[in-house]
Order: sequence, then structure tokens, then C-alpha cells
Amino acid sequence: MVVAAAREIADGEVVFVGMRLPLLGFLLAKATHAPNAVGVYELGVIRDAVSPEPILTMGDLPNLHRATWLADTGDIMALLQNGAVDVSFIGGAQIDRFGNLNTTYIGGVDPVGTRLPGSGGACDLACLAKRHIIIMAHERRRFVPRVDYITSPGFGDGPGWRQNAGLSRGGPSAVITTLGTFRFDQQTCEMVLSSLHPGVSVEEVQANTGWPVAVSPMLGQGPPPTIQELATITRFDPRGYWTGFES
Repeated sequence: MVVAAAREIADGEVVFVGMRLPLLGFLLAKATHAPNAVGVYELGVIRDAVSPEPILTMGDLPNLHRATWLADTGDIMALLQNGAVDVSFIGGAQIDRFGNLNTTYIGGVDPVGTRLPGSGGACDLACLAKRHIIIMAHERRRFVPRVDYITSPGFGDGPGWRQNAGLSRGGPSAVITTLGTFRFDQQTCEMVLSSLHPGVSVEEVQANTGWPVAVSPMLGQGPPPTIQELATITRFDPRGYWTGFES
């Protein structure tokens, strides 16, 4: 998942990094194929160079050392609002076939079901970045026909929804899961399975998805991580804090 996330980042892009696996994905991209990518961190940090030591969170001191800009969250969100962010990474508790994410309620609002943490900055990222990438565990209880609550909009209920809602840019471009990667059909705005992780079958993806999965005619196995990529991830996560693999 980290490698798949990194490969979504192009050289020179401004990336709203996020936490956990997206943080490692950005560092991997920066250290390999995208040396000119710029990292934007929600707490107010912008970096154009990899931190001198491994970090666990965006607020760790090495991430602040010689940063391009140390500002605050308001400044960072203003960059997002101005359209300066090329790509962002978000996740959620639920997702549906149009890429809508729920991190607010499970079971609906009336009557109130299970209350979740809410949006944070995720709704802003889904609305204002030029595109966003979703990373989450692939489980049937998470991949539902329709989310109980739209916290972070994807394509709403289909074609034209974002434009009608006043969202002039953006939308999800990929969903990276523990089983594979989905893209979005330009006509229907629905998720389409585009590649499988090594050792995963279409049947396994379908068994863990709450709607009939659309499969790309070009479906194949995603390229496995290279030795260099694995070594670089270990460099940035030497104790396996995020990946679970200690060096």
C-alpha cells in the first residue's frame, strides 16, 4: 500500500501528506522518483527536502528542521483553498462505489448510530485538492453500497454531482486498499478495479465489497515493490511503527 501510494505522486507535485501510510508514501516518492515533490503538512509545515531523521508524526522535530515554511493550519488550508495542492491522501470508516467517505456516523444520524471522530480536514481535502487518493483497509463492512453519512465527498451519486454541488475541481482518482487499487470510470464515476496486489484474486475483492465490483478489462497485478523501495521504507520506518515490519 505504501509503494502504491508513492507511485501515485508525480515529480514536482505539491502533496498534502497526511499521516500513517501516506506519510511513508510521500517520503518514499520523494526519495526515489519524485525528488522535486513538495510536502504540505496540516499542522503548518511545508518541506521540499526529506527530514534528516525518521519521523513518526508530522510534528516530530526532524520534520520541522530547516523546513521550507513553518506556519499554522490556517495558512496551509488557505493554500488548499487557493488550488495550490495537487494531490491529497485521506481515508475513512466507510466508502461507497462513488468514492464517498464516511468518518462521522455508522448507522445514520436519526436515530444517531455510532459516532465517529468526524472530518478533521478530510472534507476540505476531498473538496479542494486537484485530486485525492483514498487509502483504507478492504473489508466488506467498510466497502458499502451507500455510506451512512457523507463526510468527505467523492462523486456523490454519480456524474455531474460535484459540479452541481459547486465543487469546481478535484475528486478521487484512486482507492488503494489492502487488496488492490481502484480507479474511477470517467463516464459513470464508479470505482473500477484496476490492479490486484500480489496473491489476491478478483473473487477475494468481491467477497470483501458490498456491491458488484466493476473490473477493468486491463486488470493485472500491480508491480511488486522493488528491493530499493523496500529498503527505503525500512529507512523511514526502521522500527515498523506504521508498517509492522522491523528492520
